[in-house]
Amino acid sequence: MSTQVYRPQESVYDLLPKEEVKSEKPPRYVSKFRPAVVQEEKLPKRPMRTMGPAKVETPSPENFLKKHSKDPKLSDKGRINPQRKPPVPTRTEIPPMGIQTKRDFTKTCTFVTSKPKPISVDTYKGHKEVLENSGLVPKYIKKTDFGKVPTYLQKHNTEKKKAQEEYDNYVKEQREKQAMKQLSEEERRDILEGLKKNWDRIHHEYQGLSLVIDTWCKRAHKERLEADMKRLEKEMETFERFKVIYIADN
Repeated sequence: MSTQVYRPQESVYDLLPKEEVKSEKPPRYVSKFRPAVVQEEKLPKRPMRTMGPAKVETPSPENFLKKHSKDPKLSDKGRINPQRKPPVPTRTEIPPMGIQTKRDFTKTCTFVTSKPKPISVDTYKGHKEVLENSGLVPKYIKKTDFGKVPTYLQKHNTEKKKAQEEYDNYVKEQREKQAMKQLSEEERRDILEGLKKNWDRIHHEYQGLSLVIDTWCKRAHKERLEADMKRLEKEMETFERFKVIYIADN
């Protein structure tokens, strides 16, 4: 740590006499509530802080605390009106006869017990599960659509059949114009094997690319290989899907 002391440069203006400026303090703050506080302090509150007021009206001995006098009482709305209840019949009163009703007491008064759901216990500790969800009951084979072809497969097969019909119609029109030639099964297999070999060769070259693509040439080469593999995959799918292939007769 350096011990060099900074010394400001001297100036001739420092030799001029300067007037001494006296700083005046602002007036002291006085709250406007000061008179109210002083008046409150003079009130006779301090002598009665612990013992209460000096003079208190004594309670009358007639107003003693009675039993259940502090229990909560119901309001007039919560009380039951005794006039609403019918009067108790007398001993000599004859009950009314001949009253008919449409209520079926055999249905309304009978209690049908609910049958418990069958369960299965699969552990020795008593863990139980509903038998329907345990997989032990033939649940799905009882469905109406069990064993039938799903709807999405039917739709897929319909679209496939429609595409094959459109292709056959197009080929038929081109054959009528004598512009198409049908490939034999051996030629189709040879072309398919050649496409697979080309795809393997390009894929092997693609796997040999560097991990870091840091130049424009490497990026262009990678994109070209990916485009070639996609084109070959599309052609192989076409040759595998259609058994009858027609090519242009040049």
